[in-house]
Amino acid sequence: MSDITRRGFMTQAGLLTVSGLALSGGLPGLSKKAQAQPVPDWLALTQEAALEPDLPIIDPHHHLWDRPNNVYLLEDLLEDSQAHNVRQTVFVECTSMYRSDGPEELKVVGETEFVQGVAAKSASGGYGDMRVATGIVGSANLRLGDRVAPVLEAQIAASPQRFRGIRHRAAWADRSVLPNIAADAPQHILLDPEFRNGYAHLRTYGLSFEGWLYHTHIADLTDLAKAFPDTTIIFNHLGGPIGVGSYAGRRDEVFAAWKPAVAALAECPNVVAKVGGIQMVVNGYGWHEREKPPTSNELLTANQDWYHYIIDQFGPDRCMFESNFPVDKLSCSYTVLWNQFKKLTRAYSFNERAAMFHDTAKRVYRLPQV
Repeated sequence: MSDITRRGFMTQAGLLTVSGLALSGGLPGLSKKAQAQPVPDWLALTQEAALEPDLPIIDPHHHLWDRPNNVYLLEDLLEDSQAHNVRQTVFVECTSMYRSDGPEELKVVGETEFVQGVAAKSASGGYGDMRVATGIVGSANLRLGDRVAPVLEAQIAASPQRFRGIRHRAAWADRSVLPNIAADAPQHILLDPEFRNGYAHLRTYGLSFEGWLYHTHIADLTDLAKAFPDTTIIFNHLGGPIGVGSYAGRRDEVFAAWKPAVAALAECPNVVAKVGGIQMVVNGYGWHEREKPPTSNELLTANQDWYHYIIDQFGPDRCMFESNFPVDKLSCSYTVLWNQFKKLTRAYSFNERAAMFHDTAKRVYRLPQV
């Protein structure tokens, strides 16, 4: 086995992912064009057997992409998840395989066409019992206002049986966190009138919305949820608590600010929460810099206060565990990540655990029985 460490690889290759997707120039001194790629040899340094391997799981948040020197496709997800009983998954947009030509606003449909093909491949049964991307969440520029309607219709037409919602990212942060953020990037896009004109069309087509932002802007999502109470919002990655840049070393302060914002959001009955997605570089744990990746016990110790709080606020029937792979794969293996969730919930009832591991995702994304 190679003795390469995660830190050594990152230093040599200049790779990083910051906010849930591979981003260029996430932190100072890193390549502007490089995209992060997990290191199998490093991940293999921490080995665990899957706990409760028969427990049914729906993974409601992962990505698929084929990029230069960075590939994550069906076979990769199957290999990562094989130790656990993952029955089906939901794909969430990641700027992958956009169309190269045609109207600019419709280029995003290429991603859905790509994932629809992967889903059909999985549904053939030739790759095992797990069904990948039975739900698909795509992208659309909701700032188009009323002009977004044809984009939504094209997305649904590209995957009539599987297309479920839209994610329009709202993850704005100051330059200490995202040095290369565009100068004109809107700080409060969820409050923008044209965005809301586009957002209003989601209910027309029965689509949900993925709320991906940082902890500093959770109140914007709460305002949106109240303004459109008949549109389901899925709160991504615990609201992205930042732990780098100007927020480095301030975890207790961030937690204290995050709690009341989450409590206010949880009062909106049209919002459900994804529990996970906080092993990214932006969260500041620095797992990727260690000589060995964390164990499930180490993850649990670091994360349990955040997880228990959000479950207490939303309740198990409005919570679903997520992998956020392969982004969180920069920090830990799939087996370790889900072992953490299983340990976290040992004191919960059978029905509460079933909700968080499987049933909430099935209901919210209207998935088939697999």
